[in-house]
Amino acid sequence: MTPAQLTRFEARLRAERADAEQRLAEFDDAMTAVRIARSDATADDEHDPEGPTMTQEWSQRSAVLADVRAELADVQHALARIADGSYGVCSNCGKRITVARLDARPTAELCIDCARHVR
Repeated sequence: MTPAQLTRFEARLRAERADAEQRLAEFDDAMTAVRIARSDATADDEHDPEGPTMTQEWSQRSAVLADVRAELADVQHALARIADGSYGVCSNCGKRITVARLDARPTAELCIDCARHVR
């Protein structure tokens, strides 16, 4: 991988990190709103046929929040690999991960061959 390609991946990962951090903050705010609504003893949404219950809302938002946290962790791990010089090297076999694979999935830790065996 050329230094220019590495710089491009680092910039892309930094942008993805900023986006994930923003989404995480937004979902944290939304979760706080749902938490407050769930604690309101007068909120009788369980009998509202027009919309989802607070429990459903909580469950859906919790799942999305977990996904965003996992995405952020992957991006931070990829940035750490750039910093320590191991970015673009398969963590399983030690071979280079192709630029095409990193273009498709910049947080990839495995080359395509090792990723196929993991599935």
